Amino acid sequence: MSAAGTKTFAAVDLGASSGRVMTGRVGPDTLRLTEVHRFPNRPVHLPEGLRWDILGLYGGVLDGLRAAGPVDSLGIDSWAVDYGLLAADGSLLGNPVHYRDRRTEGVPEQVWATVPPDDLYRATGIQYAPFNTLYQLVAAQGTPQLASARSLLLIPDLIAYWLTGERGTELTNASTTQLIDPRTGDWNRPLADRLGIDLALFAPLRRPGDPAGTLLPAVQEQAGLPGPVPVTAVGSHDTASAVAAVPAGRRERFAYLCTGTWSLAGLELDAPVTTGASRAANFTNELGVDGTVRFLRNIMGLWLLQECMRTWELTDVTPLLAEAARMPALRYVVDAAAPEFLAPGNMPGRIAAACRANGGPVPHSPGEITRCVLDSLALAHRRAIHEAQHLADREADVVHLVGGGSRNALLCQLTADACGVPVVAGPAEAAALGNVLVQARAHGLPGDLASTRELIARTQPLTRYEPSGDPTAWEAAARRTEDPRPLPA
Repeated sequence: MSAAGTKTFAAVDLGASSGRVMTGRVGPDTLRLTEVHRFPNRPVHLPEGLRWDILGLYGGVLDGLRAAGPVDSLGIDSWAVDYGLLAADGSLLGNPVHYRDRRTEGVPEQVWATVPPDDLYRATGIQYAPFNTLYQLVAAQGTPQLASARSLLLIPDLIAYWLTGERGTELTNASTTQLIDPRTGDWNRPLADRLGIDLALFAPLRRPGDPAGTLLPAVQEQAGLPGPVPVTAVGSHDTASAVAAVPAGRRERFAYLCTGTWSLAGLELDAPVTTGASRAANFTNELGVDGTVRFLRNIMGLWLLQECMRTWELTDVTPLLAEAARMPALRYVVDAAAPEFLAPGNMPGRIAAACRANGGPVPHSPGEITRCVLDSLALAHRRAIHEAQHLADREADVVHLVGGGSRNALLCQLTADACGVPVVAGPAEAAALGNVLVQARAHGLPGDLASTRELIARTQPLTRYEPSGDPTAWEAAARRTEDPRPLPA
């Protein structure tokens, strides 16, 4: 299938706005990633709410595997928290609900009446977000779908099930459900029992590198692939795969930023941090590859700009970035992590309203609003990385910025300026690279996580941004965007 000493792996990487299938050619000194198929991920507004077009995504995956050609293995990663419900015969019970759907409104307060927020955080280490799987399952209690369900599969595990006929629950994604104990890496059964959540719905846990089945003969035929083709569990939460692909040196003290629709900012740790201060700062402890902990905060990310562009009916970001670069720095800023930016619709209006509410100037033109988004994201990155270091008692000398945002030179420079340390940008396709490299290790490529990161650093283009500008200006702007709203007690 590949040249001597190399193997070829397919990475199915499903993001919140698009999916892609990529092939990775991997050897001791070789790492070449090729995009073979990209397809849109367009959620659908139905009368009952916002849903994922999971059948369209599965069709895109099959088209991508057909384009990939013969591979030694394939792995699947996606966004977190969402799931599909299966009937006793294995059929899907409706399209999966989108995490931006409004069904969880008011549900966290119901949960906290049974399990106080502090107890919930100590038990799971997961930050408060209204769309966590735990809240989704409580919202679904009493519905015909959940009553009929005999199995629950997170999105990448659902795709793997359709490809192989085998069910499993990959751990890095399971850790985002708010039902896993991050210290044991297993389900927190007492917590689930208190909330009436049936953990028997979940398939057995898998870890990155575990076998996840073999393509069914009918799937092989549809994809035009010679068999057998193994499916390998990877860090199926795309952030877990992306952090595994951070090109950090063995002795480097680094923070990371996984940028795309969301920004995930934090540190890689050996153990979770579940202190009261960590909960108050809304940091999460998600499990990563090789037993690591992703100690991070979720920030709204480039979703803000994506939604603005949808409102403006623009598809090319380049002119917007050029116009934004000419705008005065830090004139318009908002709290980029504010919950009012979560839902789709009229993002420019909501950004202007937030500027008005914090007493600052109000942006009007697309260039002004774009600069507001980028400055505000850099401020949110700064706050998250500074607080992560304080809470974990771990210093960082460099920020590795991976994912689609690494292509945005203005955002990278602003993040370096805001954080006051160098930013190393790239690789852009970090999730796919991490996916491929976990497969490669499972299929004979020797080395630990540090070795795979060194391979990425040797083979992928990276850009370094040194901090510049006036640090006091960033400090003043940070005070303007501090969130005064406390988390639930």
